[in-house]
Amino acid sequence: MTTPTRGAPASFVIATWFGSGLLPRAPGTWGSLAALPFAWAIASIFGPITLLYAAVLLFFVGWAASARIVAASGIQDPQMIVVDEVVGQWLTLAFVPPEGLPYLIGFLAFRAVDILKPFPAGWADRRVKGGLGVMLDDALSAIYSAIITTALVRLM
Repeated sequence: MTTPTRGAPASFVIATWFGSGLLPRAPGTWGSLAALPFAWAIASIFGPITLLYAAVLLFFVGWAASARIVAASGIQDPQMIVVDEVVGQWLTLAFVPPEGLPYLIGFLAFRAVDILKPFPAGWADRRVKGGLGVMLDDALSAIYSAIITTALVRLM
């Protein structure tokens, strides 16, 4: 498959989260890792709850970017699109302090939940198509991982 960049360079950069989705093996994990420094910077400067607002904004930007890449590639959910993982990771971390251990817990929780895709995330992954489908399952998975992360961090 060729990378669909012509006519959509900004969409490509956003959808692949600055190219992290192009890294070999496990692009979702790379996308989640690439989300962490941005999350830390946003939360450190503006407060962790700002990640919630940033994630909502990025959800809509990512939806548009993903829709363009899906249309250009003809693939329903190209693996190189990882902006959905960024949104999910940011939602997961929006309720914990920007520190190493909470971020590690959040990273691991989100990756596990994103892979398992409990209802309704699994349903959205199978049934919702296009850019919205790309984004929605990860946002729904983040609800679970945010609860797990927040609970574990508060227990510490």
